[in-house]
Amino acid sequence: MTDQQPIVLDDISKQIIEELQADGRRSYASVGKAVGLSEAAVRNRVQRLSDAGVMQIVAVTDPLQVGFARQAMIGIRCTGDTGELAEALAQVKEIDYVVLTAGSFDVVIEVVCENDEHLLEVLNKKVRSQPGVTGTETLVYLKLVKQQYNWGTR
Repeated sequence: MTDQQPIVLDDISKQIIEELQADGRRSYASVGKAVGLSEAAVRNRVQRLSDAGVMQIVAVTDPLQVGFARQAMIGIRCTGDTGELAEALAQVKEIDYVVLTAGSFDVVIEVVCENDEHLLEVLNKKVRSQPGVTGTETLVYLKLVKQQYNWGTR
């Protein structure tokens, strides 16, 4: 991820995003009717928003349903350049979320693993072995109560 200026969205682009967050499979014609644009205009805006990195349209899976029985959030303390560590961790396939933080941890990651043995392998061989890592704290998920991606464009 790069540091870049946020794109200023007009009301129509915000409405398009919100329509697609409600149902990412909606046709451009259907979205166009809801926001007052033609299908082609919606297609062009969606393409520009996607190309600019403002949004992605993806299928979100339930990890348990596709064979991943263990998820965890891991807080990491480190020395040195936290950005370099974050970039290295972002390359690990089991890690789906990497954020630099302030407070008790320097970096926080989320991992999705097949089981506890896989989680231990990721912790020992792919996280704790990174240069500069001085400590970790693992928060194992027991039950997912709420996960949403429809917070809109406030």
